[in-house]
Amino acid sequence: MAKPQVFVSSTYYDLKHIRASLEGFIENLGYTAILSDKGRIAYDPDIPLDESCYRSASESEIFVLIVGGRYGSPASDEKVVATQEFHERYESVTKKEFQAARSNDIPTYILVEKSVYGEYETFRKNRKNTSVEYAHVDSVNVFLFLDEIMSKRRNNPLHQFEKHTDIEFWLKEQWAGLFRELLDKRNTNKKLVSLSDKVELLSEINSSLQTYLEEVIRAVKPDDGNAIIQAEHTKLSESQLKKKFLDIRFFSRLIDDLNVEYDEVVELIETAKNVKDFADKLEEKSDLVVSDLYEYWRKQNVTSIITELNSARSLLGKPAFPESFL
Repeated sequence: MAKPQVFVSSTYYDLKHIRASLEGFIENLGYTAILSDKGRIAYDPDIPLDESCYRSASESEIFVLIVGGRYGSPASDEKVVATQEFHERYESVTKKEFQAARSNDIPTYILVEKSVYGEYETFRKNRKNTSVEYAHVDSVNVFLFLDEIMSKRRNNPLHQFEKHTDIEFWLKEQWAGLFRELLDKRNTNKKLVSLSDKVELLSEINSSLQTYLEEVIRAVKPDDGNAIIQAEHTKLSESQLKKKFLDIRFFSRLIDDLNVEYDEVVELIETAKNVKDFADKLEEKSDLVVSDLYEYWRKQNVTSIITELNSARSLLGKPAFPESFL
């Protein structure tokens, strides 16, 4: 039987004892712990090592992020080289692993050292004061990373810890809750199957009632009855279209993660000339840095992303984007 894969993401040297304890905890539960330092990642010789980590994170069933006082090494595509400069900005491997997992909506559990989180609260009150010295973190990027985590509207549960037993207790509770939710969904699906015949019958009754009511409206209001009926059909069509859009994962995540309004996303997809034009327009509507989006898409399943975009285009009666990235 296939075991759930749990990807553990963190810096190594400052958290190696926590990582070792967490590996044993995960394995004792019967899951497979994926840690970069344990040889559990299939590295592709044709790409940088960290890109294999991002792919593995996006393919896991559960993602555990541990944030300590160190920010970590720069990603392979960064043009800067990390120094001891506290305020130097760059993207770390750990941060990009987190972003890769979120891109596939992997259930994510975030653990932050209590001392680090305490200093984060201080940072939030002194964000523009670069003279403040912090005892528990080596880079301002740790705080900026926490900013990004806290800004998400969903899939970002966070727990503070002081020792590994704090982590194990919290994860046990969280995963037990996840298992219970899966069981509830299974029972719900059974009930939905039993209701399918009744729904079909109700659909037939509804169709008959709709025909009857339309005839009544035409008889009562012969002058504007057809206009009333057409307006109601339009409202129903718009409601059904919105539901279909929100069923597309890529579309719904734009709304959830980037706080872009539904109507704005529809307009972007409808008016964009190609994928690049869509991304440029999206940058104008959100806080997204479009160059980061391009780079990320290149590393992911671009075909799947374009397929979802084209599904939305199809709903609008627009031609598909070319099957290429840019």
